[in-house]
Amino acid sequence: MSFEGQGDPGEHFTSRVGAESPCSDMKRAAAKKLIERYFYQLTDGCGNPSCDNQYCASSGKVTNLTANEAAAQAISLFSQDARLCDGVQPSKVARTTLEPGPASLAQSLPIKNVNPTGSVEEKSVPYLTESKLLDIVEKCRAEGSYSLLIRTLGEVFSSAQALSRSFLKSEKTESPLTALLDRAPESLLCPPGDLSKEAVRSLQGEDKEEDSSDPTPVVPLPDDTNVDLPAVRRVYAALWSLPVEAFQSALVNALVTLADSIELDLRVFGGNAADGTNSLLNVFLIVFEIPVLVSSECLEMALHTVCKAASCLPVSAQAKLARIWARHCKSSLVDILQSLQQLITIKVIRGAFTRDYCIQDTDPITAPTKVMKILYYASILAGELESPDLALDEDNEAAGADKSTPRAAATPQDPLAVELGISSLDARNPLIPFTDFYNEPLSDTVEMDKDFAYYKSEQPKKFSFMNYAFILTPATKTLGLYYDNRIRMYSERRMSFLQTVVGQPTNPYLKVKVRRDHLIEDALVELEVVAMENPYDLKKQLVVEFEGEQGVDEGGVSKEFFQLVVEEIFNPDYGMFTTQEDTQTMWFNPTSFESDAQFTLIGVVLGLAIYNNVILDVRFPMVLYRKLLGRKGSFADLADWNPTLYKTLMDMLDYQNDDMADTFMQTFKVGYKDVFGSPLYHDLKENGDEIYVCQENKREFVDLYADFLLNQSVERQFKAFRRGFQMVTDESPLALLFRPEEIEQLVCGSKIFDFAELEAATEYEGGYTAESDTIRSFWQVAHSLPIESQRRLLQFTTGSDRVPVGGLSRLKMVIARHGPDSDRLPIAHTCFNVLLLPDYSTKEKLQDRLLKAINYSKGFGML
Repeated sequence: MSFEGQGDPGEHFTSRVGAESPCSDMKRAAAKKLIERYFYQLTDGCGNPSCDNQYCASSGKVTNLTANEAAAQAISLFSQDARLCDGVQPSKVARTTLEPGPASLAQSLPIKNVNPTGSVEEKSVPYLTESKLLDIVEKCRAEGSYSLLIRTLGEVFSSAQALSRSFLKSEKTESPLTALLDRAPESLLCPPGDLSKEAVRSLQGEDKEEDSSDPTPVVPLPDDTNVDLPAVRRVYAALWSLPVEAFQSALVNALVTLADSIELDLRVFGGNAADGTNSLLNVFLIVFEIPVLVSSECLEMALHTVCKAASCLPVSAQAKLARIWARHCKSSLVDILQSLQQLITIKVIRGAFTRDYCIQDTDPITAPTKVMKILYYASILAGELESPDLALDEDNEAAGADKSTPRAAATPQDPLAVELGISSLDARNPLIPFTDFYNEPLSDTVEMDKDFAYYKSEQPKKFSFMNYAFILTPATKTLGLYYDNRIRMYSERRMSFLQTVVGQPTNPYLKVKVRRDHLIEDALVELEVVAMENPYDLKKQLVVEFEGEQGVDEGGVSKEFFQLVVEEIFNPDYGMFTTQEDTQTMWFNPTSFESDAQFTLIGVVLGLAIYNNVILDVRFPMVLYRKLLGRKGSFADLADWNPTLYKTLMDMLDYQNDDMADTFMQTFKVGYKDVFGSPLYHDLKENGDEIYVCQENKREFVDLYADFLLNQSVERQFKAFRRGFQMVTDESPLALLFRPEEIEQLVCGSKIFDFAELEAATEYEGGYTAESDTIRSFWQVAHSLPIESQRRLLQFTTGSDRVPVGGLSRLKMVIARHGPDSDRLPIAHTCFNVLLLPDYSTKEKLQDRLLKAINYSKGFGML
C-alpha cells in the first residue's frame, strides 16, 4: 500500500512522530495489531448498528475513505489512543509475495496426482489471495492494460481446484496495513509511556500469533468455511472499481467452463468425498459473492450453469452451504436471491412453453429454483427460530385418538430440511420475508395440472414446483391442492361404481341432508355417523340438500351450508368458542361442556371446507393454524392472540429494577374465567401462589403462562378439533404447500376487497358487453355501495362473501342478459358465479331491484 503524492511512508512517519526510539518486539507487535484494528474499525465497522463511535464505520459517521486515507487515519487514532469498539478484529488475509513471471500473478501450490501407471506426480495449481489480486488491479490500472488481469481471472476462475484454494483464511494473517507497518519507525509504534491495557490484551488473548513467513491454511470447523469471505468482498469491490467491460467477458467465460466441469464431476462421481465436497463449497461461496451476477451478460451465459452445478451437490453439502450462508453471508443473501429471481423471470418471459415442452423441463428455470431452496433455508437459519421443544407430540396425540379414525399420513419431508433439522414452521422471523421468494411470472405461467402429475410421478421422478412451494404464490398453490382434492373425489367415485357393479352399492357422494331450523343438529349427526362408519367417505365430494328446497348442489348450496354452520356454531352463545375482545378472533372455550366428539366434528367441517374449496367467515388467531400444522403455541403467539396481555408481559420482561416482586405483585398462580364468568385459578408451578415473579424467573413465568393459555387449558378441545381436521386432510399435500399464514388465506380468503379487480375479471353473455348501458350502470351502482352491501352482492352472486386467495380477480363472474326491461329481480346461479340481469331501462330501477335481491336472498326456489 502506498500514499500517492505523499512521498515515502517512512518519511511521513518520521516527520509526524520524530526520531526513532528503541522498542521491544512485544510492544511493536501490539502497536501494529492496534493500528490494524483501528483500520478495520474505519473501513468495516464493529457490526453494531447502534454504534455511536465517531471513528467507526458502523456509526455512519465515517464515509468515503479510501484505503490509503483509512490507513493514515488509523495511525493517527493510535497515536491519540482513540476509542476502539468491541468486536473489531483484523480480517484474516493471508501473507503473500509476488511471484515472478509475466503470464500471471496468481500463486501456485504443488498438488500431488496419481497417474494411470500408479506413480505420483506433482502438478502446480494456481491460486489467488487478496493482496495478490489487489496488486494485479493496481498494476493494470497503472499500466492501462488489463491483459494480466484477464489471464489471471481466466486461469483461476475456470478451475475448481484453483478457485477452491484461493482467498483462504490462514493462521498467519495480515491486513493491507501490514506491509506498511513493517517499514514503520520505532517511534511511531512505541509512543512515550506504556501500552494501553487493550494492547496488552491483544498480545495475551486470541490475537496472539506466532511469526511465520508462510501462511498455514485454517482447517474449518464442522459446517464452517475456511474461505475469507470479507476478503473476497473487498477483492470484488476493488475489481469492480475498474471498467467492467475490460474483464467481464473473460470472467463469464471462465465461470461457464468452471460450472460445466463441476457439473460433470458431480454427475459422474457423485461428489461424495468429504474433501472434494468441501472444496466445491469454497468455489460456490466465492462465485455467489460476485456482483456481476445481476448483470444481463452473466445471467444469460453463466448464472444458470453455475446453478446447474450447485444443484448437483449432495444433500449434505447443500445443507452445509445453507449453514455457511446463514452464518457468514447475511448481507449477501438478498442480492443472491435477486439474481436468481431475475434469471427465472427472464427465462419465463422469454420462454415458449407448450404441453410437450413445459416450464418444469427448462433447466435455466429449475436449476436456480433448486439453488433458491438452499437460500430459503439459509434465510430461515439466519433469522429467529422457534425452540424444537414446541413440536407437538404426534405419537401421544395419536395414542389418545379413536382407533376407528385414520392415522394422519406423514407429510412428505424435504430431504434438505431433514438434513438441516428444520422446517418453515420453525421460522418465527426469517432473515428474508417469505413473500420475497414468490415469483409471480412463474406462478402465472406454470400449469398446475401438469405440475401435479409430475409431483405424483414415481418413475422417472420429475421436477415439480410443488416440491419447491416457497416460489409459488398462494393462489397458484391453491390449484395444486384443488387437483389433489378432485382426484381423490373421482377416485372415491370410481370405487363406489365398482362396488355397485359387484353388488355392494354405495353412494358416490358425501350427501348431507339438513333442515334450516335444525342445521347444526342434523349436520353434526350425519357427519358423526360417517366418521364412525367409514372416515374415508369424508373424502367424497360433498353434496348438501336443504329439506323442502329445490336447490341442486353444484357447489353453491354447499357454500351457503358452510356459511350458515359457521355463523351458528362459532357464536359465543353456543359455548364452544369464545371471542377475544382485542382482536375479535375465536378461541376454544377452556371450560366448555361439549364433548370431544363435537369439537372433532367442527374440525371435520373446517377440513371439508378446504377440501371442497369453500371459503369461510371464521376468524382464528394465527396460532391455531400453527398448531394444526404441528407446532405448540408460544409466548410470541400472544402478540396476535391477545395484544394487550402480550404488551403487559413484555413490560415485565423489559423491567430491570430489583423491586420487581413489589412492583408487579405477580405469583406463579394465574386466574381465568369459566363460561359463566366465574373466576378460576391455576398454578403454573407447584405451590405457585408462594412463588413471586422476579428478575431470575420472569422469562420462565411468561413461557409457562403462554403455554397454559395456548396449549394446556384447551388441550382436550384442540386435540379433538385437530383429529377431525386430519380426518379430511390427512393425505392432502396441505402441509407441504402452505405455511400457517397461507392456510389462513385458504380458509378465510384474502383480506383485500377490491371490486375493481372483480370488474376487470368479469365476463358478459347474452348480448351484454362491457360497454352496454346496463353494465355501465351496474358497476356504477356496485362501486357506490358500502362495503357490507358489496359483500352481500358478492355472496348473492357467488354463494360466499369472502375473497378467494389471490383476490377478486380470481373469481370468474359472468353477467348474462336476462330479457328486456321488466320488474323482475336479478337471479344468481351461485354454483357457476352467474348473475342473470334484466336489461333495466334506468340506473335507478337497476339499483332498486339489485338491492332488494341481495338483501332478501336466503334460500332456494324464491325466484
